Amino acid sequence: MKPYKLADGFSAMNIPEEVGQKMLGVTYHPNNQIAVSDLAFLEVLHYDFNSNISKGELVCNQKLAKEVLKIFKTLFDNKYPIEKIRLADAYGGDDDKIMADNNSSCFNYRVIADTNVISMHGQGRAIDINPLYNPYIVGEKIMPANAYSYADRTKDFPHKIDENDFCFKVFKSYGWLWGGNWINSKDYQHFYKPEGKVKRTVLKIKNR
Repeated sequence: MKPYKLADGFSAMNIPEEVGQKMLGVTYHPNNQIAVSDLAFLEVLHYDFNSNISKGELVCNQKLAKEVLKIFKTLFDNKYPIEKIRLADAYGGDDDKIMADNNSSCFNYRVIADTNVISMHGQGRAIDINPLYNPYIVGEKIMPANAYSYADRTKDFPHKIDENDFCFKVFKSYGWLWGGNWINSKDYQHFYKPEGKVKRTVLKIKNR
């Protein structure tokens, strides 16, 4: 892709060589479903939990790169707090470590358990936001393990994503789906956009 700049601090480009080298064998494994050339490296700005402006990095599917920039620009413009946005490679691609450290991330190659089907994260089509406060829950299992305090979604607490949350509304407005709506499990951190048309909604943004 040609380098693309949405605004100061929000840009997308092909995977830089040094980033690709760090990904190889960690978050990227050679396969016949997705190539490094199908991915984009994004730089974004975000407000951390101390209301400081921080730089973030993401790898996502090139087809979604400009849209993802717009999503994060909207979150930034409305001062939506995201603690950190680091590449999954900083954690050795270990999803448990990524979630436990409350890191928001996108691409991490893997297949769905017991299948050859590449996951949404493995396609660069899923983004997890503030995962410690928005855990994945299946049965009595809570992930990450240190997210027990945030598993009861009837409680109010900071950084909780539900259908009233601004982050949910932004992703939904671009046609992304949410793991919090799953039936047999709940993945409150998880936004994803499969290939194909997904209905978009109109988001009325209020300045904060």
